[in-house]
Amino acid sequence: MSASPNAVAGDGSNRQSQSSASTQSATTTQGSTQSTTQGSMKYVVILALSAGMAGLLYGYDAVSISGAIGFLQELYDLTPAHEGLIVSSIFIGGVVGVGVSGFLSDRIGRRKVMMFGALFFFIAGLFAAFTQSPEQLIAARIIGGLGIGLSSSISITYVTECAPAKWRGTLSSMYQFLCIIGIFLTNIINFCIAQSGSHAWGVSTGWRWVLGIGAAPALVLFVFMLLAPESPRFLMQSGKQEQGFKILERINGTEGAREEAKAIEASIKLDQSGSFSELFGPGLRKALMVGIFLAVFNQAVGQNTISFYGPTIFRNAGFGGNSEFLASTMVGGVELVFTVVGMVLIDRAGRKPLMLWGTALMAAFAIAMALTFMFNAPGVLVVVFACGFIAAFAFSMGPVTWVMIPELFPTHLRGRASGLCSVFIWGTAWLVGQFTPMMFAGWGGQGMFLFFAALDIIGFLGVRFLVPETKGKRLEEIEEFFRPTK
Repeated sequence: MSASPNAVAGDGSNRQSQSSASTQSATTTQGSTQSTTQGSMKYVVILALSAGMAGLLYGYDAVSISGAIGFLQELYDLTPAHEGLIVSSIFIGGVVGVGVSGFLSDRIGRRKVMMFGALFFFIAGLFAAFTQSPEQLIAARIIGGLGIGLSSSISITYVTECAPAKWRGTLSSMYQFLCIIGIFLTNIINFCIAQSGSHAWGVSTGWRWVLGIGAAPALVLFVFMLLAPESPRFLMQSGKQEQGFKILERINGTEGAREEAKAIEASIKLDQSGSFSELFGPGLRKALMVGIFLAVFNQAVGQNTISFYGPTIFRNAGFGGNSEFLASTMVGGVELVFTVVGMVLIDRAGRKPLMLWGTALMAAFAIAMALTFMFNAPGVLVVVFACGFIAAFAFSMGPVTWVMIPELFPTHLRGRASGLCSVFIWGTAWLVGQFTPMMFAGWGGQGMFLFFAALDIIGFLGVRFLVPETKGKRLEEIEEFFRPTK
């Protein structure tokens, strides 16, 4: 599906004339500013936290099922394939959501798309808590996936377009940080609910609480985005230069806003002659290839085998009596700590070095976990190596992927291109969620983790030879790097 250039930049000469008039008006306003406004880092952080709540949604719903699936397996006598479908069904909706999110966000704005996503997820959380069959639960999770898909990639796009260049990596990592907070809180909630009643209560009722609580963060995201402004780049792209400049001024200060506005306006003028089909032409085709690679290996490295099925894996390694939920909580805590490490390092060490170290360490820890299953080592070693594996992901492929994908594309394509790449994130996540129980049943822990170790090595090589460094560069500078030569 492609869009004409006027679908984004404006329809016909009237829109272009209005845009030109708005530009002149904004320029006059900027030029006549008497007092110099200072940028507010606090304001930018609030915006990043608001949009990043979409990550909390993703983290909660993706992992909440790990606390419910054991009870559901017993309640409905699920096969490994059916178990995988219940877990992975969220990604079916997610693929649809991210597939349309970019196109919607380039038409109605980043903020409104995130609000729609929150509403879908709120409805899905309540629906899931009252389902009476596996089929109803799958339907509820598909609806929830649609909501998360709508909000996930657009959340990062929103933060990317609001954040100053020198802090963009750290602030864009807010999505991943809140995602990991969601995962950590979910593991705690899973453990607390499992401890709240008998095993029979868990099978009949406990899992409903696990899934239904997810409606709460959806409501929080909706309220936050209701109060937040639209992305300044989207406003200026839509001909609302004055509104966009006021937000830029609050973020960067008056002088910084003037420079940023000029760069955005110059970029928009160049972009007006382009279309979505540019992504598949010389120059931007390379950006798209890098984006898709990052999207696929954000999931193919294998961390979600532990996020989705941690209690099941630890139970098979010898844990029991709800201690498997405690082990998952420990792994979630490690992931939270090392996500903060990644946020601190991403604008200092750079995107590429973090991904190289992360994929290399993940391969090593995956091999170590395979060996523990092969030689029936104590279950505590499985937890230790799982912590190392998750830590390596948390400071590398976890936050960096979400930061880099929106950085790769020009303003008029950013929403749609990020949405397209996110389709591959969600599609790969569906494969991992669907086939992990089948791999574990057929290959055992040793075969499954050796498989992911091989994928981690492929990921390392791809980062080494394919991915550029974007640290500290303005979005317009990155755009020039991929702009096709004539």
